[in-house]
Amino acid sequence: MIEIPKFTGTKAENYQLCVKQVEAMIAGEPNFLANISNISALLNQALTDINWVGFYLYEEASNQLVLGPFQGLPACIRIPLGRGVCGSAASEQKTYLIQNVHDFPGHIACDAASNSEIVIPIVHDGKLVGVLDVDSPSLNRFDETDQHYLEQVVTILKASIQ
Repeated sequence: MIEIPKFTGTKAENYQLCVKQVEAMIAGEPNFLANISNISALLNQALTDINWVGFYLYEEASNQLVLGPFQGLPACIRIPLGRGVCGSAASEQKTYLIQNVHDFPGHIACDAASNSEIVIPIVHDGKLVGVLDVDSPSLNRFDETDQHYLEQVVTILKASIQ
């Protein structure tokens, strides 16, 4: 059984604990689906003021992102590359930190309550694997601290891909 710690510290302290927990959870586990399922559950417990956290996985045949494990309300199942925040982050293979999703051209509103979003692409051996997506009902929820630690989580995840 995996024990989820209490996240009661500062934002940075909670993220540091979360990163350690991700490392421990996926150490030696080669199953990508199991790993991203546990990571989405852990992030849902660790992060405050969010309404959705999960993964979209790249499907080469359709050139789209397809919904993967997540925590939150039901979401869009397919997102074309280059569309919305997730599709844009995946297409450009760079993190998108969006303070107000309503100002983002072509934003796809999977959850009408979302107001800010951060999306980190997962690229392994030069190939797009998918994205980690976190939404918040608050404007300006995400900052450089979130970006730094969520990118660390993705780096740890990429190291487990075989």
